[in-house]
Amino acid sequence: MREKTLVTFSKMHGLGNDYIVIDESKKIILPEEKKPEIVEEICRKGFSIGADGVIFVTPPSSDIADIRFRIFNSDGSEAEMCGNGIRCFVKYVYENDIFHNDHIWVETLGGIKEVDLDIEGEEVRASTVDMGIPTFKTTDIPMVSDKEEFLDCELDIGGEPIKITAVNVGNPHVVIFTDNIQNIKLNEIGPLIENHPVFPQKTNVHFVNIINRNEIEMITWERGASFTFACGTGATSCVVAGYKLGMLEEEVEVHLPGGELLIIVYDIDNELRAFMEGEAVLVFDGVMELEI
Repeated sequence: MREKTLVTFSKMHGLGNDYIVIDESKKIILPEEKKPEIVEEICRKGFSIGADGVIFVTPPSSDIADIRFRIFNSDGSEAEMCGNGIRCFVKYVYENDIFHNDHIWVETLGGIKEVDLDIEGEEVRASTVDMGIPTFKTTDIPMVSDKEEFLDCELDIGGEPIKITAVNVGNPHVVIFTDNIQNIKLNEIGPLIENHPVFPQKTNVHFVNIINRNEIEMITWERGASFTFACGTGATSCVVAGYKLGMLEEEVEVHLPGGELLIIVYDIDNELRAFMEGEAVLVFDGVMELEI
């Protein structure tokens, strides 16, 4: 028999990419085996609070990290990393005195992330996230291919060859550069690429229009969540892919449906490292009743 439990939460968003944040830093609130189904129920827009995913604040398992970030997509699947989500996470952690420092090491499934917070008073105005070292190796993405890297190569999508670039920035991404971003049927082509058999762990999908070498616009089909207003790891993947292909400079402003992000790429001895800068917003705090 299920028991009813009251759970406090915060609704937050990064450029319209919205999340429910739950603090489990001191005690486990949701049973591990039930998290996927509970997350899926919480995220049902129109029937529950509604969100692109649920973020859990948990104690770190690594001696290097100060705190651990866990994120579940709206379909109940756990993701490795989320750029917009981690900015919401650090704002929540700082403003709720869970870890009160303007420099935080965050443990994620995609590795340890270093985050600098821009503090005004006691409020986090923005944060800069070290997104780490991206990899284009197909074995690391992962992608089933005989190519070592899949850079601007054709992939059959629903019977049509489309040039894609595959990259991993803590989670897998496909980047497609196009001049006709407004004509993309994202709801049709997004799922075809996300669930393509060459991506055993599925993939995020982004269509990118280059405005100039320091400015792009993009739309996203997010793995496990469908269309989203913004994707931080996606913006990072698009910029590093464009830089790798010689299309973009090191510092790029990214226009997403939900707002803007700044991505900076450093090329040190032919090894790329990316940083993401942007805001996060607290929408409201609340209490929900769950049957567990």
